[in-house]
Amino acid sequence: MITKERALWIYEKMLEIRQFEETAWDLFCANKIHGSVHLYLGEEAVAASVCSFMTDEDYITSTHRGHGHCVAKGGDLGKTLAEMMGRDTGYCRGRSGSMHIADFSKGNLGANAIVGGGIPIATGAALSQKMQGKKDNFTVAFFGDGACSQGVTHESMNLAALWKLPIIFCIENNGYAISLPLEDNIPTDNITDRAAGYGMPSFSVDGNDVEAICEAMEQAVAHVTSGQGPVMLECKTGRWMGHWTGDPELYRTRQEVEELKAREPIQRFRARMLETGIADEETICAIEAKVTKAMADALDFAMNSPEPDPAHVTDDVFYEG
Repeated sequence: MITKERALWIYEKMLEIRQFEETAWDLFCANKIHGSVHLYLGEEAVAASVCSFMTDEDYITSTHRGHGHCVAKGGDLGKTLAEMMGRDTGYCRGRSGSMHIADFSKGNLGANAIVGGGIPIATGAALSQKMQGKKDNFTVAFFGDGACSQGVTHESMNLAALWKLPIIFCIENNGYAISLPLEDNIPTDNITDRAAGYGMPSFSVDGNDVEAICEAMEQAVAHVTSGQGPVMLECKTGRWMGHWTGDPELYRTRQEVEELKAREPIQRFRARMLETGIADEETICAIEAKVTKAMADALDFAMNSPEPDPAHVTDDVFYEG
Protein backbone atom coordinates (compact mmCIF):
# COMPACT_ATOMS: atom_id res chain seq x y z
CA MET A 1 0.00 0.00 0.00
CA ILE A 2 1.36 3.41 -0.92
CA THR A 3 2.12 5.59 2.10
CA LYS A 4 0.37 8.89 2.72
CA GLU A 5 3.65 10.80 2.52
CA ARG A 6 4.52 9.30 -0.86
CA ALA A 7 1.00 9.75 -2.20
CA LEU A 8 0.86 13.45 -1.36
CA TRP A 9 4.36 14.02 -2.75
CA ILE A 10 3.44 12.33 -6.02
CA TYR A 11 0.18 14.25 -6.32
CA GLU A 12 2.00 17.55 -5.81
CA LYS A 13 4.65 16.67 -8.40
CA MET A 14 2.06 15.58 -10.95
CA LEU A 15 0.27 18.89 -10.50
CA GLU A 16 3.55 20.81 -10.86
CA ILE A 17 4.32 19.00 -14.09
CA ARG A 18 0.79 19.52 -15.46
CA GLN A 19 0.76 23.25 -14.68
CA PHE A 20 4.32 23.70 -15.91
CA GLU A 21 3.53 22.10 -19.26
CA GLU A 22 0.32 24.06 -19.66
CA THR A 23 2.28 27.24 -18.97
CA ALA A 24 4.96 26.24 -21.47
CA TRP A 25 2.27 25.67 -24.12
CA ASP A 26 0.76 29.10 -23.46
CA LEU A 27 4.17 30.76 -23.70
CA PHE A 28 4.98 28.94 -26.93
CA CYS A 29 1.67 30.08 -28.45
CA ALA A 30 2.48 33.64 -27.34
CA ASN A 31 5.89 33.43 -29.05
CA LYS A 32 7.68 33.69 -25.71
CA ILE A 33 9.37 30.29 -26.18
CA HIS A 34 11.19 29.76 -29.46
CA GLY A 35 11.99 26.49 -31.18
CA SER A 36 10.29 23.16 -30.69
CA VAL A 37 8.81 22.08 -27.37
CA HIS A 38 7.90 18.47 -26.56
CA LEU A 39 5.20 18.46 -23.91
CA TYR A 40 4.73 15.80 -21.22
CA LEU A 41 1.00 16.38 -20.74
CA GLY A 42 -0.76 13.12 -19.90
CA GLU A 43 2.37 11.26 -18.79
CA GLU A 44 2.81 12.91 -15.38
CA ALA A 45 2.34 9.77 -13.29
CA VAL A 46 5.46 8.09 -14.64
CA ALA A 47 8.05 10.72 -13.71
CA ALA A 48 6.40 11.60 -10.40
CA SER A 49 5.94 8.01 -9.22
CA VAL A 50 9.41 6.83 -10.28
CA CYS A 51 11.21 9.83 -8.79
CA SER A 52 9.35 9.47 -5.49
CA PHE A 53 11.73 6.57 -4.79
CA MET A 54 14.85 8.63 -5.50
CA THR A 55 17.12 10.98 -3.57
CA ASP A 56 19.52 13.63 -4.84
CA GLU A 57 22.22 10.94 -4.76
CA ASP A 58 20.37 8.85 -7.32
CA TYR A 59 20.72 9.71 -11.00
CA ILE A 60 18.37 10.10 -13.91
CA THR A 61 18.87 10.75 -17.59
CA SER A 62 16.04 12.26 -19.55
CA THR A 63 14.80 12.69 -23.11
CA HIS A 64 13.73 15.39 -25.55
CA ARG A 65 10.41 15.29 -23.62
CA GLY A 66 12.21 16.04 -20.39
CA HIS A 67 10.49 18.82 -18.46
CA GLY A 68 8.45 16.35 -16.43
CA HIS A 69 11.52 14.41 -15.34
CA CYS A 70 13.32 17.63 -14.38
CA VAL A 71 10.42 18.82 -12.23
CA ALA A 72 9.89 15.41 -10.64
CA LYS A 73 13.60 15.17 -9.73
CA GLY A 74 13.34 18.41 -7.77
CA GLY A 75 14.19 20.92 -10.47
CA ASP A 76 13.44 24.57 -9.82
CA LEU A 77 10.29 25.62 -11.72
CA GLY A 78 11.48 29.17 -12.30
CA LYS A 79 14.95 28.24 -13.53
CA THR A 80 13.53 25.55 -15.81
CA LEU A 81 11.00 27.92 -17.35
CA ALA A 82 13.62 30.68 -17.66
CA GLU A 83 15.88 28.30 -19.55
CA MET A 84 13.13 27.46 -22.00
CA MET A 85 12.56 31.18 -22.54
CA GLY A 86 16.26 31.74 -23.19
CA ARG A 87 16.81 33.85 -20.07
CA ASP A 88 20.13 34.29 -18.28
CA THR A 89 18.71 32.92 -15.01
CA GLY A 90 17.94 29.54 -16.57
CA TYR A 91 19.76 26.34 -15.71
CA CYS A 92 22.10 26.73 -18.69
CA ARG A 93 21.92 30.54 -18.73
CA GLY A 94 19.45 30.45 -21.59
CA ARG A 95 21.75 28.57 -23.95
CA SER A 96 20.13 25.13 -24.12
CA GLY A 97 16.41 25.61 -24.54
CA SER A 98 14.04 22.84 -23.46
CA MET A 99 15.92 19.71 -24.53
CA HIS A 100 19.21 19.92 -22.62
CA ILE A 101 18.28 21.00 -19.09
CA ALA A 102 20.32 19.41 -16.30
CA ASP A 103 20.75 19.87 -12.55
CA PHE A 104 23.61 17.79 -11.19
CA SER A 105 22.81 18.89 -7.61
CA LYS A 106 19.56 16.95 -7.89
CA GLY A 107 21.04 13.96 -9.70
CA ASN A 108 19.53 15.04 -13.01
CA LEU A 109 22.26 14.32 -15.55
CA GLY A 110 20.28 16.02 -18.27
CA ALA A 111 17.77 15.78 -21.05
CA ASN A 112 18.96 14.71 -24.47
CA ALA A 113 17.75 15.68 -27.94
CA ILE A 114 19.14 12.45 -29.43
CA VAL A 115 16.70 9.55 -29.35
CA GLY A 116 18.19 7.06 -26.91
CA GLY A 117 21.11 9.38 -26.20
CA GLY A 118 20.64 9.36 -22.45
CA ILE A 119 20.68 5.58 -22.08
CA PRO A 120 24.46 5.01 -22.35
CA ILE A 121 25.02 8.03 -20.09
CA ALA A 122 22.76 6.45 -17.47
CA THR A 123 24.59 3.15 -17.84
CA GLY A 124 27.88 4.90 -17.22
CA ALA A 125 26.41 6.66 -14.19
CA ALA A 126 25.25 3.32 -12.78
CA LEU A 127 28.73 1.91 -13.36
CA SER A 128 30.21 4.82 -11.39
CA GLN A 129 27.82 4.13 -8.51
CA LYS A 130 28.87 0.49 -8.42
CA MET A 131 32.58 1.29 -8.65
CA GLN A 132 32.24 3.77 -5.78
CA GLY A 133 30.41 1.23 -3.65
CA LYS A 134 27.21 3.29 -3.42
CA LYS A 135 25.04 0.30 -2.61
CA ASP A 136 21.94 2.29 -1.70
CA ASN A 137 21.94 4.37 -4.87
CA PHE A 138 20.79 3.66 -8.39
CA THR A 139 20.11 5.25 -11.76
CA VAL A 140 16.99 5.54 -13.89
CA ALA A 141 17.17 5.96 -17.66
CA PHE A 142 13.93 7.44 -18.95
CA PHE A 143 13.23 6.84 -22.64
CA GLY A 144 10.36 6.25 -25.04
CA ASP A 145 9.19 3.33 -27.11
CA GLY A 146 10.95 4.76 -30.17
CA ALA A 147 14.33 4.57 -28.43
CA CYS A 148 13.81 0.84 -27.84
CA SER A 149 14.87 0.17 -31.43
CA GLN A 150 18.12 2.11 -31.17
CA GLY A 151 21.28 0.01 -31.20
CA VAL A 152 22.80 1.90 -28.28
CA THR A 153 19.82 0.86 -26.14
CA HIS A 154 20.62 -2.82 -26.57
CA GLU A 155 24.36 -2.29 -26.14
CA SER A 156 23.70 -0.48 -22.86
CA MET A 157 21.29 -3.12 -21.59
CA ASN A 158 23.73 -5.88 -22.47
CA LEU A 159 26.58 -4.24 -20.55
CA ALA A 160 24.33 -3.40 -17.60
CA ALA A 161 23.25 -7.03 -17.36
CA LEU A 162 26.80 -8.37 -17.72
CA TRP A 163 28.16 -6.02 -15.06
CA LYS A 164 25.05 -6.19 -12.83
CA LEU A 165 24.68 -2.43 -12.71
CA PRO A 166 22.12 -0.67 -10.46
CA ILE A 167 19.97 0.78 -13.22
CA ILE A 168 16.27 0.81 -14.05
CA PHE A 169 15.50 1.17 -17.75
CA CYS A 170 12.19 3.04 -17.61
CA ILE A 171 10.29 2.95 -20.89
CA GLU A 172 7.60 5.59 -21.25
CA ASN A 173 5.53 3.83 -23.87
CA ASN A 174 3.15 6.48 -25.22
CA GLY A 175 2.33 4.44 -28.30
CA TYR A 176 4.13 6.47 -30.93
CA ALA A 177 7.70 7.04 -32.07
CA ILE A 178 6.96 10.51 -33.45
CA SER A 179 4.18 9.31 -35.81
CA LEU A 180 5.05 5.60 -36.00
CA PRO A 181 2.60 3.48 -33.99
CA LEU A 182 4.04 0.88 -31.67
CA GLU A 183 2.70 -2.08 -33.64
CA ASP A 184 4.70 -0.94 -36.68
CA ASN A 185 7.86 -0.56 -34.63
CA ILE A 186 8.02 -3.48 -32.18
CA PRO A 187 6.69 -7.01 -32.91
CA THR A 188 5.52 -7.76 -29.35
CA ASP A 189 2.63 -6.64 -27.18
CA ASN A 190 4.93 -5.73 -24.31
CA ILE A 191 8.34 -4.14 -24.86
CA THR A 192 9.44 -5.91 -21.69
CA ASP A 193 9.38 -9.21 -23.63
CA ARG A 194 12.87 -8.19 -24.71
CA ALA A 195 14.16 -8.21 -21.13
CA ALA A 196 14.49 -12.00 -21.13
CA GLY A 197 17.25 -11.70 -23.71
CA TYR A 198 19.36 -9.89 -21.14
CA GLY A 199 18.33 -12.04 -18.19
CA MET A 200 16.83 -9.08 -16.38
CA PRO A 201 13.49 -8.95 -14.57
CA SER A 202 10.81 -6.68 -15.99
CA PHE A 203 7.50 -5.05 -15.21
CA SER A 204 4.89 -3.79 -17.66
CA VAL A 205 2.32 -1.55 -15.98
CA ASP A 206 -0.38 1.02 -16.62
CA GLY A 207 1.61 4.24 -16.78
CA ASN A 208 -1.40 6.28 -15.68
CA ASP A 209 -1.84 4.26 -12.48
CA VAL A 210 0.30 5.68 -9.67
CA GLU A 211 -0.16 2.66 -7.42
CA ALA A 212 0.83 0.20 -10.16
CA ILE A 213 4.00 2.14 -10.94
CA CYS A 214 4.91 2.41 -7.26
CA GLU A 215 4.38 -1.31 -6.70
CA ALA A 216 6.71 -2.11 -9.60
CA MET A 217 9.27 0.48 -8.49
CA GLU A 218 9.39 -0.92 -4.97
CA GLN A 219 10.41 -4.29 -6.35
CA ALA A 220 12.73 -2.81 -8.96
CA VAL A 221 14.61 -0.67 -6.44
CA ALA A 222 15.04 -3.62 -4.08
CA HIS A 223 16.49 -5.65 -6.96
CA VAL A 224 18.98 -3.11 -8.30
CA THR A 225 20.22 -1.96 -4.87
CA SER A 226 20.88 -5.55 -3.75
CA GLY A 227 23.52 -6.02 -6.44
CA GLN A 228 21.41 -8.22 -8.70
CA GLY A 229 21.65 -6.02 -11.77
CA PRO A 230 19.27 -4.01 -13.95
CA VAL A 231 15.49 -3.99 -14.29
CA MET A 232 13.29 -3.04 -17.23
CA LEU A 233 10.13 -1.10 -16.40
CA GLU A 234 7.56 -0.35 -19.11
CA CYS A 235 4.93 2.28 -18.28
CA LYS A 236 2.13 2.32 -20.84
CA THR A 237 0.81 5.84 -21.08
CA GLY A 238 -0.13 8.40 -23.72
CA ARG A 239 0.70 11.98 -24.62
CA TRP A 240 -2.15 14.43 -25.08
CA MET A 241 -0.31 16.67 -27.49
CA GLY A 242 1.57 16.04 -30.71
CA HIS A 243 5.14 14.83 -30.78
CA TRP A 244 6.10 18.50 -30.62
CA THR A 245 4.18 21.77 -30.52
CA GLY A 246 3.93 22.03 -34.32
CA ASP A 247 2.84 18.45 -34.96
CA PRO A 248 -0.47 18.31 -36.95
CA GLU A 249 -1.06 14.75 -35.63
CA LEU A 250 -2.39 13.34 -38.87
CA TYR A 251 -1.55 9.83 -37.69
CA ARG A 252 -4.25 9.63 -34.98
CA THR A 253 -7.84 10.71 -34.42
CA ARG A 254 -9.25 13.26 -31.98
CA GLN A 255 -11.30 10.44 -30.48
CA GLU A 256 -8.10 8.62 -29.54
CA VAL A 257 -6.80 11.71 -27.77
CA GLU A 258 -10.08 12.21 -25.89
CA GLU A 259 -9.96 8.58 -24.76
CA LEU A 260 -6.46 9.20 -23.41
CA LYS A 261 -7.66 12.23 -21.49
CA ALA A 262 -10.49 10.18 -19.99
CA ARG A 263 -7.83 7.94 -18.42
CA GLU A 264 -5.62 10.80 -17.26
CA PRO A 265 -3.61 10.11 -14.08
CA ILE A 266 -4.11 13.18 -11.88
CA GLN A 267 -7.88 13.14 -11.37
CA ARG A 268 -7.73 9.37 -11.24
CA PHE A 269 -5.26 9.44 -8.35
CA ARG A 270 -7.10 12.30 -6.66
CA ALA A 271 -10.25 10.20 -6.57
CA ARG A 272 -8.27 7.21 -5.34
CA MET A 273 -6.78 9.17 -2.41
CA LEU A 274 -10.24 10.31 -1.35
CA GLU A 275 -11.65 6.80 -1.75
CA THR A 276 -8.95 5.17 0.39
CA GLY A 277 -8.78 7.95 2.98
CA ILE A 278 -5.16 8.76 2.25
CA ALA A 279 -6.15 12.42 2.05
CA ASP A 280 -9.25 14.51 2.52
CA GLU A 281 -10.59 17.28 0.30
CA GLU A 282 -9.06 20.02 2.44
CA THR A 283 -5.56 18.52 2.22
CA ILE A 284 -5.80 18.03 -1.52
CA CYS A 285 -7.11 21.55 -2.12
CA ALA A 286 -4.24 22.95 -0.05
CA ILE A 287 -1.74 21.14 -2.29
CA GLU A 288 -3.48 22.42 -5.40
CA ALA A 289 -3.36 26.01 -4.12
CA LYS A 290 0.31 25.61 -3.21
CA VAL A 291 1.21 24.40 -6.70
CA THR A 292 -0.79 27.14 -8.41
CA LYS A 293 1.09 29.80 -6.42
CA ALA A 294 4.45 28.15 -7.07
CA MET A 295 3.77 28.13 -10.80
CA ALA A 296 2.68 31.77 -10.76
CA ASP A 297 5.89 32.68 -8.92
CA ALA A 298 7.95 30.68 -11.43
CA LEU A 299 6.32 32.44 -14.36
CA ASP A 300 6.91 35.84 -12.76
CA PHE A 301 10.57 34.93 -12.18
CA ALA A 302 11.09 33.78 -15.76
CA MET A 303 9.23 36.67 -17.38
CA ASN A 304 11.22 39.22 -15.40
CA SER A 305 14.61 37.55 -15.88
CA PRO A 306 17.16 39.28 -18.14
CA GLU A 307 18.21 38.15 -21.57
CA PRO A 308 21.79 36.80 -21.76
CA ASP A 309 24.50 39.40 -22.28
CA PRO A 310 25.98 38.96 -25.80
CA ALA A 311 29.40 39.78 -24.34
CA HIS A 312 29.35 36.36 -22.65
CA VAL A 313 28.25 34.33 -25.67
CA THR A 314 31.43 32.23 -25.63
CA ASP A 315 31.35 31.50 -21.90
CA ASP A 316 31.52 27.76 -21.17
CA VAL A 317 32.23 27.04 -24.85
CA PHE A 318 36.02 27.06 -24.98
CA TYR A 319 38.33 25.41 -22.48
CA GLU A 320 40.63 27.92 -20.84
CA GLY A 321 42.69 25.66 -18.60
